[in-house]
Amino acid sequence: MYQTRITKLLNIKYPIIQGGLAYLAYADLAAAVSNTGGLGQITAMSLASPEDLQKEIQKVKQLTDQPFGVNFAIGQHGRKFDHMVQVAIDEQVPVVSVTGGNPAGVLDMLKDHPIKKLVLVASVRQAVKAQELGADAVMVVGQEGGGHLGRSDTGTIVLAPQVADELDIPVIASGGIVDGRGLMAALALGAEGIEMGTRFIATKEVQAHINYKKAIVSASEGDTVVIKRSLGTPARALRTPFTENILKLEKKYGNNYEQLKDYISGEVNQKYIYSGEDSTGFGWAGQGASRIHQILSVKELMSSMIREADQVKEKWSKEV
Repeated sequence: MYQTRITKLLNIKYPIIQGGLAYLAYADLAAAVSNTGGLGQITAMSLASPEDLQKEIQKVKQLTDQPFGVNFAIGQHGRKFDHMVQVAIDEQVPVVSVTGGNPAGVLDMLKDHPIKKLVLVASVRQAVKAQELGADAVMVVGQEGGGHLGRSDTGTIVLAPQVADELDIPVIASGGIVDGRGLMAALALGAEGIEMGTRFIATKEVQAHINYKKAIVSASEGDTVVIKRSLGTPARALRTPFTENILKLEKKYGNNYEQLKDYISGEVNQKYIYSGEDSTGFGWAGQGASRIHQILSVKELMSSMIREADQVKEKWSKEV
């Protein structure tokens, strides 16, 4: 019932993709998502070495016989991580996704391999370029999303159909999608699948502090903020005393990275993820957090999403 070009491309049952999730997306989560019909991913850039990445990939293979992906959040690092990409090639992973930077280097390394290539984009221009560079599909993130976003304020409901109208390759919608209704909305907009990040954080398989998960579950629509906008790399996080302070520092120092770096680093992100202390670090989250009300297992989440999507389909079929 949910077959699209994305399910065929990735050889998955449901067109649901788990986001890269820095410092959170490891083998247990990836395998759980893949085992329930979606595409799970592990995050390469959160691992310390190629050897660690290889071990994590091999662990996923032990936990599932279904397709999975490796996410490369390359940021400004460029070709510095070619050795990490080579591990994914050597391990013959089914899917690689590229987020947070120019994908050209990674796509070039993958072009002679059967690995499926997904690229996260935040504008029509980026989407067209990704297609030209050889992406098999693009993931389109709107301003509702958690973590790093595009520089414009365009939302998913506008951006996804714009991109779908421009490309020949399939589009995956991302940003603000947390349930079956979001899945059906994305399909109605012309996307052929969805990517979710924030929703998967509030699952039992994610190794994050319970305070982080509870903060997502209790969040309202105004409980996220966009930090790092002054640096040209906007990203959405939970609203906490720590992120409110970051906004004050940005207002004071503008785009002075040296003055801000100790407050926005990956290390500070990890402090919150693993300790749950919102005065010492920050946690990424999208506006969809306001629609998340339970910490579920991945199996429970996927089942509830498909059940809700089925209900939407049934409702549509009855309406005249």
